[in-house]
Amino acid sequence: MTVSVPSVPSACHRTHSIDRAFLSLERTHPDVRWDTGGVAYLSGRPPEFADFRAYVGMRMDRLPMFASRVDGRTRRSTWRPDADHSIDRHVHETVADGPGGWESAMDTALNAPFTPGTRWGIWLVHGHTPDAYAVCYRFDHACQDGSAAALAFRSLLGGGEPSARPVPRAGRRAELPGRVGRALGLAVRFGYDAFAVRARASAAPFVPVGDRQLLRGRVPLATLRRVGAAHGGSAHDVHLAALSGMLAAWSAESGIPLPRVSALLPVDGRRHDEEQTWGNRCFAMPMELPVHPVGPGDTPGDGSPLRRLERVRAATVKLRSERWRQAIQDMVRFMPDAPTEWYMRRVISPRVTNIMATSMPLAEEGSLGATQVTGSALLPLLLPGHFFAVGLSFFGTWAEVSFLTDRALPLADRLPALWEEAVDALAGAHAPE
Repeated sequence: MTVSVPSVPSACHRTHSIDRAFLSLERTHPDVRWDTGGVAYLSGRPPEFADFRAYVGMRMDRLPMFASRVDGRTRRSTWRPDADHSIDRHVHETVADGPGGWESAMDTALNAPFTPGTRWGIWLVHGHTPDAYAVCYRFDHACQDGSAAALAFRSLLGGGEPSARPVPRAGRRAELPGRVGRALGLAVRFGYDAFAVRARASAAPFVPVGDRQLLRGRVPLATLRRVGAAHGGSAHDVHLAALSGMLAAWSAESGIPLPRVSALLPVDGRRHDEEQTWGNRCFAMPMELPVHPVGPGDTPGDGSPLRRLERVRAATVKLRSERWRQAIQDMVRFMPDAPTEWYMRRVISPRVTNIMATSMPLAEEGSLGATQVTGSALLPLLLPGHFFAVGLSFFGTWAEVSFLTDRALPLADRLPALWEEAVDALAGAHAPE
């Protein structure tokens, strides 16, 4: 069955410098997987595959970038409507062989290559039970960042409502000199930090096999918000502090030493009028995680959950200020090609960062026909030499953590439980006496 696609705007959009950096990375490292995405879990009878394809096709008018392609390989490259676009080449089905085949079916959705000539795909995953299924969406990172992918989630499985992301207010002309100075200063600072980072051994403590797996955990969102607010931070700060505690526990159990762990944190750089865009508008910031925080009177190896949270909060407090958000937004908007690509190549190196850690508010609810979304999982970018990629999605009343790992990572299946235990430790340390 061939599904017609609604017409998309004829306007062309110039690629962003971050898009061009990703496209360059794809060309120079064709053996690396540059795709990311997410999974929605639904309760209810799965749709027929032909009906599911038709459903996605009918939603395409909300997401015109889905039917676009990149023309050109230079600074003049643009996103253009793709006259040869076909839903059939993008929407796929993988059927589990009964209750025991769920993991294999999901692995297919996570690892299947895109159809040649395409940059995204959606997989309907079902067959393990008659009353539940999943929808897996993956895309090349040159096409979208996490904020745009979250909008795709809401457009396909929700009401298409705008995100709740904080956006700096519209500035006045008199503020421009200060904004320029802050953006330039921030660019110099991050460039220097990426260049001057301490060298570490480049060899990973395991040999990747190239087979990705998805592992999940969840805690009540109210728990993260309560602990974060009590200490002047955010739910994301509590997540990063729990991630640090989890890494300390995982290191002890696996016997893999972690003298220093630096996470790569995507920061949204979209303006108020860029809820939906072609390509990327995010900045990647390295941040050292307090896996082994040491305070006065402590010995190396001591680790207080609340001390971890305080270290994280001190590192992220500026990101919550409007001036820093404005500076990042300005930097992302005007960053030239050469320094952008240099910075990205540097900051994703395992000599600079060990893990990718992202978080994203998705929606209060979602549905497809009569079936309801019951859970979600982000699929962050799993970079070469990194231990894993971790995503925190806020859906409904839950904070859902997902780990995308190579199957060869030692004790990978322990990560979600250790993260949940680290959250519990933070909540317990915060509880009034």
